Amino acid sequence: MCHVLNEDPELADAIPEVRRRRAIDECTAPELYIAPGSARRRGLPLMPGGIGLLVLEGLLIRHVGIDGRFGAELLGEGDLLRPWQDDAESATLPLKTGWSVLEPTRLAVLDEQFVSLMSSFPELAPAFVGRAMQRSRNLAVNMAIVHQARVDVRLQMLLWHLAGRWGRVRSDGTVLPLRLTHAVLADLVAARRPTVTSALSDLSRRGLVRSSGDRWVLFGEAPGELLDVDAITTPETAPAPHAVSGS
Repeated sequence: MCHVLNEDPELADAIPEVRRRRAIDECTAPELYIAPGSARRRGLPLMPGGIGLLVLEGLLIRHVGIDGRFGAELLGEGDLLRPWQDDAESATLPLKTGWSVLEPTRLAVLDEQFVSLMSSFPELAPAFVGRAMQRSRNLAVNMAIVHQARVDVRLQMLLWHLAGRWGRVRSDGTVLPLRLTHAVLADLVAARRPTVTSALSDLSRRGLVRSSGDRWVLFGEAPGELLDVDAITTPETAPAPHAVSGS
């Protein structure tokens, strides 16, 4: 068992301070550990009445494919997932889905019992909805990134986007403490692995990116294109339906 709000202080911040300690003590959930490798859905808990699985630590990648071509989504600390919903995907397209665990991963199982416990703390409901919406927004940013023409631009934008979620600013640059192989990056930017290797070498020669095995160091500031992507995915700046042309 784990104390979910102690593991995820951002969720605890949703509770007024006068009741926060009680919420931390009472909101407990089973903890699940998954070793690196392919994650089999039949080994995961099925809980249609629960919230889902909350990533406490680790890194996973989800693939969705049609006719041999796959898109990829990276999930890590703070993300919510419900792997069993893959079985209910639309039958109108021949989708293939799969999960892989890139780093040892700990998950909090937010099952029906946890839902009952959090009923005393209704402030948590919008916090979890916000997590789900943030995951959707991250997917929209990923889609905009893979539409960039140059692979080196895609990679630089992706790394800065991930650094915005899990990076740390240091005196020598922005550190992204994730073990991302060239093959994983190729999946995330929709490119071939040799092309990604070549593009990363170019970014390194230009002094923009450095890899040290289990982390990436980014130098300078986030590319301007990423700021444009962020604006596109912000609801306040999204174009109204009647303003879209070229249907």
